[in-house]
Amino acid sequence: MKKTIALALAALMLLVLLTACSAKPAETEPAELEQTVQTEQPAEPETDETAEDADASAEEETPAEPEQPAEPALPDGVYTADFNTDSSMFHANEANDGKGTLTVKDGQMTFHVSLVSKKIVNLYVGMAADAEAHEGDWLQPTTDTVTYSDGLSDEVYGFDIPVEALDEDFQLAILGAKGKWYDHTVRVANAQPAAAEAPADGTYTCDVTLEGGSGRATVESPAALTVADGRMTATIVWSSPNYDYMLVDGEKYLPTNTEGNSTFEIPVTALDTPLDVVGDTVAMSTPHEIEYTLTFAYASLIEAK
Repeated sequence: MKKTIALALAALMLLVLLTACSAKPAETEPAELEQTVQTEQPAEPETDETAEDADASAEEETPAEPEQPAEPALPDGVYTADFNTDSSMFHANEANDGKGTLTVKDGQMTFHVSLVSKKIVNLYVGMAADAEAHEGDWLQPTTDTVTYSDGLSDEVYGFDIPVEALDEDFQLAILGAKGKWYDHTVRVANAQPAAAEAPADGTYTCDVTLEGGSGRATVESPAALTVADGRMTATIVWSSPNYDYMLVDGEKYLPTNTEGNSTFEIPVTALDTPLDVVGDTVAMSTPHEIEYTLTFAYASLIEAK
């Protein structure tokens, strides 16, 4: 009997021990699983708001470079330029050969054009539909005197037009004498430095530059320049006695001397502008016509005493 009770107690103790051992993993598994889940949990995806904040931060750290002002198309000065339009009724006066005067000052360009009559009373840079609402921006006329090839003169209207860019079309509305606006497309193109005006009548010296030929021939500089009735005549002295005539604008000019280096008196149409000439030399076995250009510098003019 005692032996039976002892076996029963041993079996009971063994059962208790087995129950306790099986309960321990059940207590630790949730903690370990939670730790594993927390360790393996992926990072939160970047949201649009987060990306915007990052971009803003990058912009703050890297300031944008300041925008550089655009370089003017031409240096300050006075130029002649073509005035191209889309109409045979609206164009530069024929006395000016379709051209006007472009003035560049402090990088700002203004184009003055003389029209064919006084029938166009205002201009507006933009569309005709917008002109009425911007009367303060209307361009006002100037009264210009033009002289035609037959010697007759006439008074016409001219305008000073602001120009943003050369060789590009822009809109220019015109107001006729009857009070109606019309749209036109125009362009200011082919700007060239304006030729200096002839000085007052008198006698001057003027620096002259010779280009062309082989480069061995030269002319005396400064040269004598005479102005009479607004027409300029230069005395050209070559470095050689072998020039027997010159051609200027198709006209033939002979030497004014018989001894010493060849000397000619030729017309000069404009200062600071290359003048095409031909010099015929007899230095070689047969005469040769050689093309040159002569440029007379306005800034070097000195009145002879």
